Amino acid sequence: MSATPPVHDLLQLLDLENLDVDLFRGGQPDSVRERVYGGQVAAQALIAGARTVEADFHVHSLHSYFLLPGDYKVPIIYDVERIRDGRSFATRRVMARQHGRPIYYQTLNFQKAEEGWEHQDAMPEVPGPEEGIDLVEVMTARGNTDAEALGKEWSALDVRWLGNSRRGLPEDPVHPARARMWIRVKGEVGDDPLSHLALFTYASDVSLLGASLAAHPATPMDTQMASLDHALWFHRPFRADEWWLYDQWSPSASGARGLSFGHIFTADGTLAATAAQEGLIRPVRR
Repeated sequence: MSATPPVHDLLQLLDLENLDVDLFRGGQPDSVRERVYGGQVAAQALIAGARTVEADFHVHSLHSYFLLPGDYKVPIIYDVERIRDGRSFATRRVMARQHGRPIYYQTLNFQKAEEGWEHQDAMPEVPGPEEGIDLVEVMTARGNTDAEALGKEWSALDVRWLGNSRRGLPEDPVHPARARMWIRVKGEVGDDPLSHLALFTYASDVSLLGASLAAHPATPMDTQMASLDHALWFHRPFRADEWWLYDQWSPSASGARGLSFGHIFTADGTLAATAAQEGLIRPVRR
């Protein structure tokens, strides 16, 4: 077991090695799982892209596709392509590869700070984090065979599950598949905004696809699940080491795919980010 706090290990995992101009290498955590956690790849790719823009440009969105399962046994290489450098916006495309093949693509857009109109959706009324249930306990109770391994890999995260459409949340016929939870990084991170965005990106893949199962009598034991794409929009600055609400809903599931969205609210009700993900939710035929 590491002698350092888990958040320090996670920050070190996201601190890429610079191999050449626009070329980086990401390390791997100790894991017994068969495929690399998607949030890790997305966060490392974000760091790679951000290291190729000027300091006054800040990422406001990323869009990505998962192509192949990652392999924990070898590092991941991140190759950054400089698509555009404008006066207000900059765009980067990051390819992650292992064994000579692309496993993930990410496109990021950056912007210099500007003033403009402001509005946001309201935060729903929810219980506080202290009333939530540890997510790993929820996963274990549902028969997720990866729960123990994920609990160790996600040891830097504090995730408190509030409920979903089948258990814990009030019925909403307009949105039949919903899930809510509080999340924060355990321990103080410092004041670097990029570190907070990378840690949030890492955490954003924890449960989003699961919201698409919330309307169905399905468990991880009878469903093949895999992220296909992942998108994030960063609206306002926030800290990943303070509680934020992950308010998730799935507008559609069809063709063995589920689509999920998530609003990220800080504890004071600020809408900090929005997430979207489509993934494979294929019923296992026994």
